[in-house]
Amino acid sequence: MVPIFPRGEEGCPPRRSPGVDGFGGRAVDVVVVGAGQAGLSSAYHLARTGFVPERDTVVVDHAPGPGGAWQFRWPSLTYGRVHGMHSLPGMELETDPADALRSSSEVVSGYFAAYERRFGIRVHRPVDVPAVREGPGGLLRVETSAGVLLTRALISATGTWDRPFVPRYPGQDSFLGRQLHTARYAGPEEFAGLRVVVVGGGASGTQHLMEIAPLAASTTWVTRTPPVFREGPFGEEQGRAAVALVEERVRRGLPPRSVVSVTGLPLTDAVRRARAEGVLDRLPMFDRITPAGVAWDDGGSIDADVILWATGFRPSIGHLAPLGLREPGGGVRVEGTRAVRDPRVHLVGYGPSASTIGANRAGRSAVNDIRRLLARERDGAGAAA
Repeated sequence: MVPIFPRGEEGCPPRRSPGVDGFGGRAVDVVVVGAGQAGLSSAYHLARTGFVPERDTVVVDHAPGPGGAWQFRWPSLTYGRVHGMHSLPGMELETDPADALRSSSEVVSGYFAAYERRFGIRVHRPVDVPAVREGPGGLLRVETSAGVLLTRALISATGTWDRPFVPRYPGQDSFLGRQLHTARYAGPEEFAGLRVVVVGGGASGTQHLMEIAPLAASTTWVTRTPPVFREGPFGEEQGRAAVALVEERVRRGLPPRSVVSVTGLPLTDAVRRARAEGVLDRLPMFDRITPAGVAWDDGGSIDADVILWATGFRPSIGHLAPLGLREPGGGVRVEGTRAVRDPRVHLVGYGPSASTIGANRAGRSAVNDIRRLLARERDGAGAAA
């Protein structure tokens, strides 16, 4: 079997040499881990409210360049096909009609790079953060590939792209074809003339199917639950209701579901055509994988050359494990963005704030909460003195 993650790791961005900056154990007020939408929003609000970059705050990111997860999107995902992309605070994402045909990776990464320049956000990259631990004197110890940072508060804005999720099924290791996750998808051309099974009922699964079908020998779509297609407008009221469903899980300490998972799939003209052509005829989830393809317990089977797992991602929060923030339900319980078990830690872009507009609001909320926390610490220190 060709491994799903051929580089021997589940993290998608390529690992580079350690960052050149030597932090050397210096202490700051706030460390921001991650420089995607959530991290840049947080850095903007920190500077706007008086935190001085590089003196009071440090931003680190393990990706090779600006753009967050967008820089790793497949080339065929053009900007014109992106839904729900919101500008970062303080700077509009201005595009022209020609940008609709450019790759979203190029457009958004360029915008993020311009944003960092405009607001003087220095991002130390590529810098990995394998662990955050309890440090001396009530500080958090942030262990990075560029040395140790000590901080009074932490904003974890690490998203999900580094943790592609592939469920396990009987016989999975016996498959003689290729298996890959959306995170490794490079475009439809590599599937020309092949029999492809696409697993997953989200937006990525439908997009892959519609791209691959004209080139592949055959495509089969399987999902765990029947897909829900959404007709009509999706306004502010519907958006708030969707976010509330995700927020309730996080408040209970359960692993978050994505906001997209509770909104349904938009029924666009392209989706309507694909449904009429039979491309989006869905089958229930198979029961096992065979050397030649997939099979169901009722005796049905389909031969395949490729299984493409469009099965989503999980929050990338392994660096927080030493702090013991997880609840028995498997998630981190948060109030707003603040971890209930440790008020020094804020998760921005986690759960209900995983959307681009949610990340903007969450960055502001986290910074306001941190300001109050640090003010109470200063007042307490002053009273003690």
